[in-house]
Amino acid sequence: MSFQIVMAQLGSTDDKQVNLEKAEKALKEAKEVYGADMVVFPEAYMSYFIVGTPREVKLNDAEAIDGPFVNAMCELAHKYSVWIVFGMRERSEDPEDDRVYNSVVLADSTGKVVSTYRKTHLYDAFGAKESSSIKPGDALFQPVETPFGKLGLLVCYELRFPEISRYQALHGADILIVPSGWVKGPVKERHWESLVTVRALENTAYVVACNQVNEHYIGQSLVVDPMGVVLARGVETEGLIPCRVDLERVQEVRAKLPSHLHRQPELYV
Repeated sequence: MSFQIVMAQLGSTDDKQVNLEKAEKALKEAKEVYGADMVVFPEAYMSYFIVGTPREVKLNDAEAIDGPFVNAMCELAHKYSVWIVFGMRERSEDPEDDRVYNSVVLADSTGKVVSTYRKTHLYDAFGAKESSSIKPGDALFQPVETPFGKLGLLVCYELRFPEISRYQALHGADILIVPSGWVKGPVKERHWESLVTVRALENTAYVVACNQVNEHYIGQSLVVDPMGVVLARGVETEGLIPCRVDLERVQEVRAKLPSHLHRQPELYV
């Protein structure tokens, strides 16, 4: 079985309405031009704030999962009859904590929210401190069955933790979706491609890693197959990146390379 996935490599703004308009344009083109079954948007697509934006602005921008931005995106999924994945800033339930969640929403082609995930491993590296404004989630994503196979999910910096991708694979994921905002910096582009590729190869699963793109983020979204072969690659500018994903390839590679059967977890503690 195969299906058409399209990565919407876009840069979001601090105006949600602009981001929704960009999302609709992308979904319309993805469906009409590429016949998309699923469209993946980047991490934190709901809103992007430049460095130095006051904390209260970011806090006031956050919404609940059943808030207007997610509802509008779900309506677009229904309108264009595609599954979608996108990042958003989710309001915390704790009035004493002035941070928000860096969350991802998976919605089906009827516009129903199928699952959500709150990023657990935060980007406190390379001089950044995501945890100062983002509250970590307390559980990894649980892979879900879809018409396109079983989907796992992780977010950006979490590529650096092989345990997260392995958890998804051990719970049956055929495809790992990775909404991202990979920050520019020395050797960071090499890290990005290396990590996406090895997460695919070591788990013999597809990895679909869709990046934000602007003066802060690198773009260069990737789809890598279970043998570590790059099937699709974005450049440094906005655009749609289509890729045909064949689930038979997962089984084919796992038959050739049954590393998942050779694990000895009793030695890893």
